[in-house]
Formats: sequence, structure tokens, C-alpha cells
Amino acid sequence: MTDTRRRVKVYTLNEDRQWDDRGTGHVTSGYVERLKGMSLLVRAESDGSLLLESKINPNTAYQKQQDTLIVWSEAENYDLALSFQEKAGCDEIWEKICQVQGKDPSVDITQDLVDESEEERFDDMSSPGLELPSCELSRLEEIAELVASSLPSPLRREKLALALENEGYIKKLLELFHVCEDLENIEGLHHLYEIIKGIFLLNRTALFEVMFSEECIMDVIGCLEYDPSLSQPRKHREFLTKTAKFKEVIPISDPELKQKIHQTYRVQYIQDMVLPTPSVFEENMLSTLHSFIFFNKVEIVGMLQEDEKFLTDLFAQLTDEATDEEKRQELVNFLKEFCAFSQTLQPQNRDAFFKTLSSMGILPALEVILGMDDAQVRSAATDIFSYLVEYNPSMVREFVMQEAQQNDDVSKKLTEQKITNKDILLINLIIEHMICDTDPELGGAVQLMGLLRTLVDPENMLATANKTEKTEFLGFFYKHCMHVLTAPLLANTTEEKPSKDDFQTAQLLALVLELLTFCVEHHTYHIKNYIINKDILRRVLVLMASKHAFLALCALRFKRKIIGLKDEFYNRYIMKSFLFEPVVKAFLNNGSRYNLMNSAIIEMFEFIRVEDIKSLTAHVIENYWKALEDVDYVQTFKGLKLRFEQQRERQDNPKLDSMRSILRNHRYRRDARTLEDEEEMWFNTDDEDMEDGEAVVPPSDKTKNDEDIMEPISKFMERKKLKETEEKEVLLKTNLSGRQSPSFKLSLSSGTKTNLTSQSSATNLPGSPGSPGSPGSPGSPGSVSKSTSQTAAITTKGGLVGLVDYPDDDEEDDEDEDKEETLPLSKKAKLES
Repeated sequence: MTDTRRRVKVYTLNEDRQWDDRGTGHVTSGYVERLKGMSLLVRAESDGSLLLESKINPNTAYQKQQDTLIVWSEAENYDLALSFQEKAGCDEIWEKICQVQGKDPSVDITQDLVDESEEERFDDMSSPGLELPSCELSRLEEIAELVASSLPSPLRREKLALALENEGYIKKLLELFHVCEDLENIEGLHHLYEIIKGIFLLNRTALFEVMFSEECIMDVIGCLEYDPSLSQPRKHREFLTKTAKFKEVIPISDPELKQKIHQTYRVQYIQDMVLPTPSVFEENMLSTLHSFIFFNKVEIVGMLQEDEKFLTDLFAQLTDEATDEEKRQELVNFLKEFCAFSQTLQPQNRDAFFKTLSSMGILPALEVILGMDDAQVRSAATDIFSYLVEYNPSMVREFVMQEAQQNDDVSKKLTEQKITNKDILLINLIIEHMICDTDPELGGAVQLMGLLRTLVDPENMLATANKTEKTEFLGFFYKHCMHVLTAPLLANTTEEKPSKDDFQTAQLLALVLELLTFCVEHHTYHIKNYIINKDILRRVLVLMASKHAFLALCALRFKRKIIGLKDEFYNRYIMKSFLFEPVVKAFLNNGSRYNLMNSAIIEMFEFIRVEDIKSLTAHVIENYWKALEDVDYVQTFKGLKLRFEQQRERQDNPKLDSMRSILRNHRYRRDARTLEDEEEMWFNTDDEDMEDGEAVVPPSDKTKNDEDIMEPISKFMERKKLKETEEKEVLLKTNLSGRQSPSFKLSLSSGTKTNLTSQSSATNLPGSPGSPGSPGSPGSPGSVSKSTSQTAAITTKGGLVGLVDYPDDDEEDDEDEDKEETLPLSKKAKLES
């Protein structure tokens, strides 16, 4: 046999019963030695790789559909399809398949779809065909029963389908439908409903082609109006003929394309609205209907893409100022529907679709549309823009950067002529629409903010050897667009309180802050330079005074994200501008209420303490300790004070700090078994064998400089003991007097000096953080109560050289402290003396 190359697309059916496009290539048939038989081979037209290699098995059921499709199953749940560009190519391959299987090429299916049972085999031998009752009114009930009884058996379904095809039975049934309607024979109409519904469940393309033809489809829909379970018939035909209007915003010259659009719309309507919701058992019986619609859509998109005149006229009229508003709205709605239609396509088809739209100038057209006054047109244009951003954000970024470059060039020329350039960039138009959204719920603004977030997200930016999209686009965005985004924020924060504090403005500012917080997290020096140079954080913190708690929390979240970076540039900026003042004010104004604001502020200070951010710790304690020292329902602020004092001690005594590192370097881990033996010796040693205050140290472990090390340690211990005694007294007084619920007044003048006054109220509010039993009040690490147990002491265990426990060394010494607590009191006293 001579191989004939034909252009085809290869499809496979996925788990969701949707067809996946595997690629385009050329099909041949020939003998393959490895498969030991005649096979179908498809090689990709792009690189010649093998897309499909399938042996034509004698028992496989191949189906020919719509003149250009061949569908078959190679295994359970693995369906394949070849979609031919030309009918002639499909016919030639079909003839080769039929030749291998010994079938007549005039058939549309070569085998029974499934294996029948033994009983059905016997029935098949005795009755090779299925005889349908004559198509008469009196026998409609009999026909309905025959169809219903055939559905459970695959073999009977197949026989019924063949009988319906060969006798032209469907058209005879539809003639009876007209008779029943004229006679108002409701019983007959109910039987016809059951018959037509059953024919759908036969799942045969050949039957669908008859039912969905121009002359039959409305009668089929009419039969499905008379559902026996409903008291009144539906009015689907009335909707399709009178309510649903087909508008040609741009005349379609191809009659085949027009007919295909009509057919697809009606079949989709049947699937979605007319047919009852299929049961679990019936769902797979409609797979061919899904495939019919899918391939029709692929064909329509392809035909429209190839019609260059149609798309050229579409974009020309969209951007023409002479086009009236009603016409432009129809054009935009068509383009929106066209883009929505493409979402059902496979990635390869969708890629070609959007490339075609891009080459036709969809982005410049959208820019013109978004600049118009009609809100409905702008809304539809926003939806189209969202399709483009979701499909390929890099394409949109490239366009706006080229547009900015062109605008810069034009501006230079206009500047020379002393003319102002009023062109607005596409991305700035998007930002302006977000800011000016009139919807009280800001539905459009939320959608646009999501698109902007996608565009500025570095995760989906490309990086090549020649250029980095992230660097180029972010440079463009911060130069040309960021000032537009922050304009409402800067305009509303010129005073100590927000100048406008209504709900809609608060919602808008919360959206802006959400995007800025995203930038802080994902951008580097661009956002840092912008925040510091424009003093953005100070302006954001003005919103802490808003009456809307969600907006104040957004401002706090923005600052928390900055502190979380632990960047000293940000820290110096915060300290220089005293940017903890609004946060402390908000904390004090919140009083004893246990709410999200309270918890969020405490968490921020707790983060500074746990991460030991030294510069911020010192700044907070030096400037705001007076206002925070009486907060005792959490130990966060006392822990911060302790951190600060430790830092100051290290600064005052650098030798002690260096000595600590030396001591840490002297530590070593000994074999666990050796330690156990030495501890046993320790407990077996008599108290009388040792002099008071003498530590047991093996001679081999002693060094000459022990005394030099111990002298500064003893001085340090004396200072610590004195301080801890004072802290215990303070704690004892606090515990005796009960917890307090302080309310503070904080006033800061000139940005540099801090005057702090505190007023304490001895009453405990129920459920307040200061009241007993309130949630969130357990002592945190680093609290004063714990610090009292962190007294530095010289301890010698199991032959180790005397070690010093400092407050910083909690984690390293937990095990040692536990063991020390279990010692006899006499031995413990000797060690600590």
C-alpha cells in the first residue's frame, strides 16, 4: 500500500471527559514490525517527532464522525481521535482501517463497542437485526418501551442505533410530533419526549448529525418541551426564536461558519437547559454530545482566526471615533464573548488564538475603549484585559513598556515645542479605574487590583541571558505608575488623621495597602527606595487613627511586613522618623480591650524581642518604655527591657562579652556513658570528704588561668544578684496588689523628645487582658519571672571545668539545669557558694 500523508490533529480524552489536543501532524498507515501489524502513525509537523503509533486491531471499534473525525478506544478509559483537515484524507484512512478489519467503508462504526454476555450472543445468533415498530401514533407507547428497554444493554443500544439510522426513523418521529401538537395529543407528546431523550442516551454521532441538522433541531427541542414530570410544557422554541437574537456586529460572509455558530448555540442550549440533569449512570452516555460541541467550537475559532478581514474590521470599528456608542458596546461584548469562548480550548489552540488577537492590536484597542465614558463598555473591556493578563502577563508587560518608551520619545519632542503630552499609559488607566470605581462594594476595583498584582509579581516574570524582565518592568512601574497607585493614600494622609474616613474610601485604601504590602514582600530595592524617599510608611501609619479597624490593621500589617524583613535600612528609617509612635498610641487608645488590634501589636513587639533586633529594641525601650512598663498581662515588654539591658551590659563591659565566647569555646560534649559514671561517683562521694565551697574538679582538667577567669565572673554575679533582688521585690509588690488594667496617655513633641505619663486603674475589667483567666496572658519567654531563675552561677558537673550560665544560654543549658535541680541540697549549696 502506498502511504498518503494527511494533516490531522491528535486528541485524547481526559478524566473529565474533555478532549486534550496532543499536537498537529501528518498521518500515514503502514506495517510496523515492532507491533506486528498495520498501524496508524502521526508525525508532528513541527519537528517530525512521533505523536501517535497505534496498531489497527481487528477487534477495535473505530467510529467515523462528522466526515472528518475518526474516534476509537485503545484501552479502558483511553479514547483517541484524529481530526482531519480534509474530508478526502479522512476517507482514505477510514478505507485502510476497514480494509484491515474486513469491513465495508460505508459503515460509520467497524465493531460492536463492548463485549456482550453469552445470553446476548445467543440472542444475536437467533435475531441478527432489531425490527422497529411502524412509526404510527397508536404505537408510540410501544416504541418508547422498546427504547427504554434497550438502554441497559450495550448490544441492544447498538442494534437500536443502527435501525434508527438505516430507516430514517428520526424524521418519521418528528413528523408524528407535528401531528400530536396539532391534535393536542399530550399522551403522545409525553411518549415522544421519552423516545427522543432515549435517542440522546444512545450516544451516536450519526444520530446527532440528523437531529442537529437545520431542518430537525427545532423539532427535537420541541419534543423535549413535553416532560411528563411537569404540569406545563416548557417554551424553549419560543425563547430561541423570539428572545435569543443573533447579532452580526461584523457581517459574517461564510455561510458555513454562520450555520456552525447557530448549530453550536442550539446544541449547547440543549445540553445546558433542555436535557434533564443526567444521573451518574447516564453521564457517560452523553460523552459524544460533549465531543460534538467541543469540536464545533474548535472549528468556529479556527474559521474566525483565518478570516483576517473580519478581525481587521472588528478592531477598526472598535477604535474608530465615529462609531456610535451602541455599536461599540456590541463590538466589545462580541470580543468579550469571543475571549470567553476561547477558555474552553486546549492550551495550544488558546495560544494561537491570543497571538492572533495580539497581532491584530487588541491591547491598543483596549486602551482606547478604557478611556471612554461608557461604564458598561469599560467593564467589558476590563474582562477582556483580564483574559489577556491571565493568559500571558509578559505580553501585557512588554506592550506597556514599549508604550512608555514611545511616550517618552514623543514627550521629548513636545517639550521642545512647549506642548504637554496628555497620553495616559494603559496600566495607569487600569489603576485609575480601580481608584475611581463607583461600586459601593468595589467589585471592579478588587478585580483590577488582582490583575495589577499579577503584573507586578516577579514569580511569573521571565529571565533570559540578554535581559531580565523583572528589572526592566519594575524600573518602569516605579517610575511611571507607582505615583498613580499611591495618590489616594498620599492625598488622604496629610494630617494626623485621615482626611476622609468613609467606608468606601477606607476600602479603597485597604486595597492599595494590600498591593503595597505585596510589593514589600516580593520587590527589593525598588520598593525600599520608594518608601524611604517618599516617606510612605509615615503616611501609611496615619491610617492607624482610622475609625475602621480593618484599615488600621492593614496599615499595621504593612509595617509588620517591613519589620519582618529585618533590614537595617528600614530600621534606621523607622527610628529616625519615630514611626513606632502611631503604633504605641493605637495600642494605648485600645486600652484593655482584648481584640485583634491588641494581639497584632503585641505580636509585632514579640517578633522584635524573639528575633533580637537590637536597634529597634533599644529604640522602643529608650523612647516608649514609660508608656509600656505597666503592661503585665503579657511579658513581651518586660522581655524587651531585659534584652535592652543585656545589650547595654555588653556595651559597658566588652571584655565580659568576649569572655563569654571564650567560655563557650571551652565547652565540649563528653561520651554519655562517661558522664553517667562520673555522676555516680559524685553522688557516692561523702559530704564530709569535701571542704565547704570546694568544687570537685579532676586535676587533669584544671588550667593555670582558672583564677583569671573566675575573678570577672564573680564581679558580674554580684551585680546580677543585686539586680534580681530588686526585680523580685517589684514582682512581689505587683502580685500582692493584683493585676492592673492601665490606660495611658502618650504625647510626643517635636518628633524627638517623649513625654510619657501613665495613669493606673486598679479595677479589673471582665475579659480584659489584665484580668485573671483572660486568654493570651501566659508569660512569654524572657519574662521577668523566668529571668529570676537564670542567675549566673559557677557550676561544676562530672569533671567539667566550671561553666557560667548566662541568660542567653537557656536553650543550651536546659538539660544541665534540670540535673542541677535534682542534686541533694548540701551538694547544691556547695556548688553555688
